[in-house]
Parts: sequence; C-alpha cells; structure tokens
Amino acid sequence: MAMLDGFRDKDFLEQVTILNEIGSNKDIANLPGLMDLFRRPVGDTSIDFMVVNALNAVLSGNEAKAVEGLASGNAGYRILCIRAIGEYGFTSAGPMLTSLGEAETDPDQIQEILSALSRIEAPDALPLFRKHSQSPDAFTSALCVEMLGRLGDAASAPTLMAMVEGNETDENYERCELTTWKAVEALALLGTEETIAFLVEKLHHKNPTVRRIITDTLVHTGEPALPLLARVFETGGTDEKILAANLLGFIGHRKGADVLVGGLDKGLAGDANVRYAVYEALGRIGTMKGLICLMDGLKETDELILMAVVTGLELHVSPGVIKALTALLTKANDQSDRLARAVINSKAVRLFDALYEFEGAAAALIDALATSRDPEILEAFRDTLEEIGGDRAEEDLARLPQNVAAVRKALAADDSRSMLALHRSILTDLGFEPLTGANGQEAFAFVEAGEPVELVITDMNMPVMDGMELVEKLRATEGYENVPVIMVTTESESSQRTLAQKAGVTAFITKPFKPDALKAKILEVLGG
Repeated sequence: MAMLDGFRDKDFLEQVTILNEIGSNKDIANLPGLMDLFRRPVGDTSIDFMVVNALNAVLSGNEAKAVEGLASGNAGYRILCIRAIGEYGFTSAGPMLTSLGEAETDPDQIQEILSALSRIEAPDALPLFRKHSQSPDAFTSALCVEMLGRLGDAASAPTLMAMVEGNETDENYERCELTTWKAVEALALLGTEETIAFLVEKLHHKNPTVRRIITDTLVHTGEPALPLLARVFETGGTDEKILAANLLGFIGHRKGADVLVGGLDKGLAGDANVRYAVYEALGRIGTMKGLICLMDGLKETDELILMAVVTGLELHVSPGVIKALTALLTKANDQSDRLARAVINSKAVRLFDALYEFEGAAAALIDALATSRDPEILEAFRDTLEEIGGDRAEEDLARLPQNVAAVRKALAADDSRSMLALHRSILTDLGFEPLTGANGQEAFAFVEAGEPVELVITDMNMPVMDGMELVEKLRATEGYENVPVIMVTTESESSQRTLAQKAGVTAFITKPFKPDALKAKILEVLGG
C-alpha cells in the first residue's frame, strides 16, 4: 500500500502520477488501497474516475482477485469485477457468475452478468440464457438469443423459429425486431438440417429486412444449404425461384450451377425474372456447364436479360466465347445491335478488348459506343482503345463523343451489376450523372458525402442494406424528404408495396420492364 500512503493529502498532479503508474504496473499490492479509494471517493471527479481505471487495470492482471470480487458486499465494486471478467475473458468465473445471475432480480444487474457471461461464452450459463431469451428488454433478449446459437443449443430451435415467425404477423411485420435478427443468426449457427430448412422456407419473409438477414446467413452457411435451395428452385413459385437462384449464385458452389443448369434444361425458368436471376448466378459461379448456358443466353432478346448474360461472360472470357460473340455481332441485325449495346452498357471492357481484333465485331461495338452519353463508359472504352493502339483504334477514338458533364445527378442502388448498368444507361440518356451503389449502404454514402441528388432508383432486396432501409434513411436526411424515389420490385412483391409507401417510396416499377418504361416512370415522378 506504500504507493497510496497519504494519497488524499497529495496535490492533484501527484495523485494523477501515482494512479497512472499503478495503471501501468498493475501491481496487485495496490488493490486494498484502490478499493478504499473506490469505496470512499476523494471527491474530485477526475481523480475518482482514474481510481476506477487503475482498479480495472490491476484486476486485468489478476483473474483470481476479479472472481473473488464477485462476493463483495460493495455493489459498485462487484459490477467492476463483473465487467473486468467479461472484458478480459476470465473463464474461471463462469460457475460463480452463473450462480449470481440465477439469484439476481434487478434487470440492470442481470444485464451486466449476462453480458460478461456472453463474452466468456460460459457453457454453464446456458439455462440462464434460455431463461432470459424472451426478456421484455430487447437488448437482454437479443443477447441471450445470440448465445443460444453460439453455444449450439439445438433444444432452443423451436423457440428461435417462433421468434422469426412472430415477426411475420400482421401486427409485427412492419419492423424487424433485434431479437428476430439474432434468432435468424442463431438458427444458422445451429446449422442442423431442420434449422437450415426453416431459414430456406422463410426466404420470402414478410419483413424485407428479415429477408435480407436470412439471405446473408444462408450465403455464409454455404454448401449445407445447397440441397434445400435446389428443392426450392425446382418446386417453388416465381419469387422462391428468384431468391433461390440469387442465393446459389452468391454461395458460388459448382453444385449450385448444376442445379441452375438442370432447371433451365427442365424448363423451370420460363419467367423472364427467373431467367435473369439464373444467368446472373451462373456468371458468378463460372462452371463449364454454366458458361455453355450463358452462351445459349446470347439469343435472348430482352435487353436486361441480355445484359445479365454479357455480364456473366465478361467474367469468363475465352476463345469460344469470343468466337460465338463475333458471329452474332457481325450479322448486322436487330439482335446484333442489342448485343453490341449490352456489351457497351455493361462496360464489358475485357470482351471489347478481345472482340476488337475482329473488324466486323469491332465496327458493331464502336457504333454502339458512339451513341453513349455516359462519361464513365466512354472513358473506360477510350482507355481500352488507347491501349490497343493502331490506326483503326485512332479512327474509332475520333468517332467517340466528348464527355459533357451532366448538371443533374441521380442515385441508383442494386446488387445486380447488369441492372445497375441498365440504370446507368437510362439515366445518362436522360441527362443525369448516375451515382451507383451495389447496396443501400454504398448508395447512401453519396448522400452522406453531400452529393446533390434529384432522383433515387433502388431495388427492394439487397444485401448489407435493403431498399426499404435506404428509403427510411433518405427520408430522415435533411433535403431528401421529398426527393422522388422509384423502387424496383417483382410482381409478387406487391404485398410489400404498402410497407414501402409508408417508408416513403414515390413510385414503383415492376420487373421485367423495358428501358422506355423506366424512362417514362422517371419523367412521370419528375413532373415531365
């Protein structure tokens, strides 16, 4: 106790120096003196705060003393020990801390104990986590639910499933509860066939945020989810097929590609939205069978689907792909024009580079490029032509329009590269500079950076931040209360439109749509 002898009589700077030194050396011999100062504060807020920090530092180096402190009659010191146990991972405290939790009735004390037990992942505390998993306090409940998953408590699966289903009732579906979020993650961590099957069954959960969380957890689950997703793709309705195809693509396993290829062969992708999702997924996975299907997809006449095909092929350039594209581009018909626009609007510079060797294909691509008004696309292909070099490239460079900075800006958010590319093309045709994000969070970053946006186009379902959450954040941002927002949905998502309208969506456009339909919708919400 020598360092703290006469501490109360020393001046402020001496007290600060002593406490800093104790905090650095963590000498357990100073514990009694610190406890005395903690129980009987000196009255200076700064010094009293430093005493707490010094106590915490000393306890951090002595697990036994921290555990011993759980029996202290001083409530404040007991809380300090509980927090130190959690912060420094003192696992030996598990049994005693659990006993404290079983006897405690004060909600704040229970929360402190559960928090520490969660950080040391004490298996002895499983009954305590079960007991408080349905606490009226959302934080306490969510913490316990999370631990049921982390500790692998399969017996809690029915309770967790009931939480997810409860957030789907007419009274509760408008908001994603924190407990539901943690219940989804816990079910995924349990990883049994039953819990994964349940999550797959809830792919089209009524709350869009819960739907996004389920999607994210199933992607993380990976291969074990494939057989169940395959069953959904083969037997589900249009929505289920789309969501299953998206997930198979994000998981990226070749078995997923086999499911999608088989589905195409069986005629399960007759719906345009389903085919679009299948081609996007096959592009992400990149198997030989998938590549053959993508090449077959070059016959598609829908511009959006064709862009999904081209985007997939851009990731897997090969001599066979270039040969097939060259043959189609040199036919000088409506399909070759559509294909050339798809290559340019998708910013498929790798395909362009390989195709430019063949004059007929190059001519078709340059004709399409010369009509673009997108500065980013023009710059990308201009750079490619400069790298290629030669007289023909110089002549083609001279044909390209000069970049003209747009005075208006629009924001587009979608996790589909081809859909974003289509939005870029449409917006630049209308004189906008497009700002794009692969999810709501990336899109909202432009708003946070102060970009002045006159229009927002967003998908409903996206990872990280979905369209509904993006709209809510926009409407809560000064200056964006009345900016027109167009949400892209599928026909079967009509049940979600009321929810989206409450969030602040101005108008909807249903996939599949023609570019002219989106242009008309944009002009409509902007008043012509």
